[in-house]
Amino acid sequence: MQRLWIGLGGLAGLAAVALAAFTAHGPRGLDQERLAIMHSAIDIQIWHALALLACGLWVSRGGKLADGAGAAFALGALLFCGSLYGSALYEFHLGIVTPIGGTLLMLGWALLVLSAIAARHQA
Repeated sequence: MQRLWIGLGGLAGLAAVALAAFTAHGPRGLDQERLAIMHSAIDIQIWHALALLACGLWVSRGGKLADGAGAAFALGALLFCGSLYGSALYEFHLGIVTPIGGTLLMLGWALLVLSAIAARHQA
């Protein structure tokens, strides 16, 4: 799973930078509120791209909990950020998808903490 988390982290980072460049060049028809939503989604995506990279580096010590964190980060970022991008760019609202994605992101952080605690007790 190490390669998966590192690969997904790299892909998420690449996409975040591309979306930041796209947003910086002023997509037509986006008001300040929708641009702010784009910036929030990009910020969350880039931080969780780094979290995925960390999972990839940590999974050999963190085990299944670190894998769970990686899965939660990947799916959470897709749902949370994807729904914000849809809202900002297309005024397409997915309702419950955004909070589900956010909850998965928080779960990922909790699993990462638990993996560190569990690894400490195994050492």
